[in-house]
Amino acid sequence: MIKQLHEHILDELRTNIKIDTIFVITAIVFNLITLGINSAIASEKEEPVLIMFIFVSLIIVINIVSEIGLNKGRQAQTKLINGLLKIYKDNNIDQYYDPSLLKTYRTRYNLFILIVLFTGIVAIIVPFISM
Repeated sequence: MIKQLHEHILDELRTNIKIDTIFVITAIVFNLITLGINSAIASEKEEPVLIMFIFVSLIIVINIVSEIGLNKGRQAQTKLINGLLKIYKDNNIDQYYDPSLLKTYRTRYNLFILIVLFTGIVAIIVPFISM
């Protein structure tokens, strides 16, 4: 039974990582594409402010969803790894897993969140500066 539980937790961790990767890549790619679109619109002679604000709203929504998704992913990963650590401790094999890895995972999530946040901020600010 422990083996099946262990495999289930590992499968959940793999799924969690894939979903987090999708959030990060989608947000960054969208931010960069929108940066290009808004920059092109801003360089035109007429004032296409309404279109830019629609894209800015979209950037904000997508980045908020990504940030929430990453935070939930971080929480799920922490719970799953804590479950693994309990299984390892109950079976006297916890000495083979360094619990300080949890801090490393937390740092990685924080970096992902910062990347998404700053690409979103750049995608919003740069086109308005170039107007």
